[in-house]
Amino acid sequence: MPALICGSLSFDTITIFPGRFAQQILPDQLHILNVAFLVPEMRREFGGCAGNIAYTLRGLGGAPVIMATIGNDGQDYLARIRQWGVETSLVTTVAHQYTAQAMIITDTDNNQIPAFHPGAMQEAGAIPVPRRDDLAVAIIAPDGRDAMWNHAHQLHEAGIPFVFDPGQGLPMFDGPQLQAFIDRASWVAVNDYEGRMLCDRTGHSLESLSRSHLRGVIVTLGAQGCDVWIQGERHHVPGVAATEVLDPTGCGDAFRGALLYGLERGWPLVQCVELGNRLGALKIASRGGQNHIIDHQALGL
Repeated sequence: MPALICGSLSFDTITIFPGRFAQQILPDQLHILNVAFLVPEMRREFGGCAGNIAYTLRGLGGAPVIMATIGNDGQDYLARIRQWGVETSLVTTVAHQYTAQAMIITDTDNNQIPAFHPGAMQEAGAIPVPRRDDLAVAIIAPDGRDAMWNHAHQLHEAGIPFVFDPGQGLPMFDGPQLQAFIDRASWVAVNDYEGRMLCDRTGHSLESLSRSHLRGVIVTLGAQGCDVWIQGERHHVPGVAATEVLDPTGCGDAFRGALLYGLERGWPLVQCVELGNRLGALKIASRGGQNHIIDHQALGL
């Protein structure tokens, strides 16, 4: 049965500055900052949480349904998604906006100066969750603020179990609002930093969160793997060594695509996370969030 992915579609423009920001930015002159970086290396990737998650889920053999917005420059992206065999009936084009775009400058110390234009993503909250009987599971991934809020409430009202994955959108919400998401979700997925922020704002511990109605709380720990909290018990799932470390962009999304694949099939949560760790290690060995090759045999599927 399909999995509904509520999140962003975006373009990622990544540039490389062959120097160090620290040599170009004078700390005592920040009040009159006026600096330009020559970036001879540039690449443009298809990105956004919804697109990245759908790429991995479809590559595993799942059935993602993307609910997101694109702008007037997004038709190539839409065509790309359709080539994967992914349903796009809930992707809305906002004609007067650009597709959301991240623009990143990286220096030789791996410091980054990012800029993000939300564009069409700001209007994703106007898309309603469809009334469908075939949706097995959903995920609320980082998106426009109204979209995350509206879709979580609509999924709950429709009786569709969902993963609350606030990611970089977490700081947009205060403690009571985050609690409202948790009250409606079936699972919560965060990295270790987001987990600490979530607990700080809601007044919960990970243990107490997991003793609620939630079917599990998943905390990703990078190369160290994941902690899975189920009814107050912590299950550590070791990380998987990557063959090469090239680009962490989209690793969390690859993990979540695998998580949804397992949840679609009713796997135990720890088994879902084990597959997620393998996909994270696979993705980090390639650049961009949608370029890793998913080998079913190598993954033991």
